[in-house]
Amino acid sequence: MKLTKNFNSQEFDCRDGTPVPIPLLDNVLELAKNLQVLRDDIGEPIHVNSGYRTPAYNKKIGGAPASQHLKAKAADITAKGFTPRQLAARIEKLIKEKKLWFGGIGIYPGFVHVDIRRNKARW
Repeated sequence: MKLTKNFNSQEFDCRDGTPVPIPLLDNVLELAKNLQVLRDDIGEPIHVNSGYRTPAYNKKIGGAPASQHLKAKAADITAKGFTPRQLAARIEKLIKEKKLWFGGIGIYPGFVHVDIRRNKARW
């Protein structure tokens, strides 16, 4: 299902093949709308490495027990031409400009974690 101009719901399906559950689609839509703002700003496709996770898959990969991925509120992303630190800096700029909202931002060696929790969390 198409969520925004450049994102569809399948991009957020669990890597074990499980689609995002219907009750969580509103979360994915909000996440995708924010990612679309980022994509439009940087002018490059955003690759979703990990979106929704089933509890079993999250446990298998060592995800946090209360991970936002379990609620379909998180994505681990990359973008061509941007290091994770550069991508996170661009996200922070857009948040400061009130163009998008990601409560959680985590910088990892190969990707940036973003989530739509309501409180601010950085790591």
